[in-house]
Amino acid sequence: MTNAVEQRVIDLVLPLAAERGAEVFDVEYAGGVVRVYLDREGGVDIDVLSAVSRELSHLLDEHDPIPGRYTLEVSSPGLERALRTPDHYRWAIRREVSVRRVGGVVGDRRLSGTVLAADDDAVTLLLDGGDEIVVPYAEIDRARTTFTWGGQPKPGSQKKSTSPKAGAAKAQKAPKTEKAGG
Repeated sequence: MTNAVEQRVIDLVLPLAAERGAEVFDVEYAGGVVRVYLDREGGVDIDVLSAVSRELSHLLDEHDPIPGRYTLEVSSPGLERALRTPDHYRWAIRREVSVRRVGGVVGDRRLSGTVLAADDDAVTLLLDGGDEIVVPYAEIDRARTTFTWGGQPKPGSQKKSTSPKAGAAKAQKAPKTEKAGG
């Protein structure tokens, strides 16, 4: 699943990440953009990301593994991570995921559940409905971990206010009606 350019970038960035206690979660090269995702226990901070970005940029200039012009992006993979390789699926064991299968497969195209197991050929999911399914990687169009917000609504979601001010504002805006002959 990794192309030659991605592998050359991985070879250059691995020691840089290791020096800072980080690991390379993924490298993507598409459309003139090289994306390097770093991670470590507790998350990576801006100092690690900027140092690796700066040093990797110099190494890429020196070794020139990428044909033509490109943009380098170094970041954290985030809470909801794209899963592209068998190692990604192994990392995701016991985590919630959503999977979109390629068109024309038998069964549901969209799946969500927990990763139970992963090997070099397929991932085993415990679906939200309780069924277990083995999905070959060749049938997966896209997959990512999903983060479930606990206790608090997602930012930007509709939340009904219980503050007295909000209620008073609504009451003031409501049209007044009077009954005749009351």
